Amino acid sequence: MAPAPSIPKAAFWMALSIASFLAMSVAGRATTAELNVFQVLELRSVIGFFILLPLVMMSGGFAAMRTRRPLAHIARNVIHYTGQAAWLYALTLIPLAVLISIEFTTPIWTAILAVSFLGEKLSRPRLAAIVLGLVGVVVIVRPGVGSIDPGHLVVLGAAVCFGISLVLVKSLTRTDSVVRIIFWMLVIQSAVGLVPALYEWRNPSLALWPWIFVIAFTGMSSHFCLARALVYADATIISPMDFLRVPLSALVGWLLYSEQIDIFTAGGALLILMGNLLNLQRKAVKPAEMAAS
Repeated sequence: MAPAPSIPKAAFWMALSIASFLAMSVAGRATTAELNVFQVLELRSVIGFFILLPLVMMSGGFAAMRTRRPLAHIARNVIHYTGQAAWLYALTLIPLAVLISIEFTTPIWTAILAVSFLGEKLSRPRLAAIVLGLVGVVVIVRPGVGSIDPGHLVVLGAAVCFGISLVLVKSLTRTDSVVRIIFWMLVIQSAVGLVPALYEWRNPSLALWPWIFVIAFTGMSSHFCLARALVYADATIISPMDFLRVPLSALVGWLLYSEQIDIFTAGGALLILMGNLLNLQRKAVKPAEMAAS
């Protein structure tokens, strides 16, 4: 039986999810200050694989991880890996709140891609959401007013990659379980990232290992807690809670890195979040899709 809806329980799991995402951002900045992005991703995937192993065993072991869609998994994870690398690199270039704000355009790109490749309808709310999201990006980036910060373009590219990845995950959830999708994510991304990680490998300092374990653990816990929250409440309730990441990331950036947020970033973020709220009126997001995205 499905658990009974519970706003307090949903809020509890969302608080853990948001805390995980924020911790992952701080750990990502700490690790990329010493190691290259590819090495961080490799360590995250390998350690994450061992964290996932107990759940794999509980789900039927390695035999249950067999899939009839290996090419779909490979395509999804190459794109997702590219997005993760871009996200981590952008983390070293721009303030946290700016990065998180632009990252929230992922549902906008997902909506565009779902119309193009999954045959979903382009309703008026969805079209309005796309327009608001794009306008929000323009407000933050402000092309034509001075030089565009490369970090804006990098995280925008990451958001597009995440959008493509989510569309592929939507397709994979029709045939594969969440555990199987995450299993192949860690296996394939470990393989894809091995060579670039070894190319400039540096032995992490002893003081850096706690941060490495934090980014590996939160990479799993953030999505797991988000999926648990969606068990107790619809996405129309959960996503507005998730939007708290924007002001909270601004607070973390201000406290830890003395980052300042201008009115254009705040205004653009608001437009993007409004677009996401409109997009949510279309349908609820499945926990399986969120957990594996």
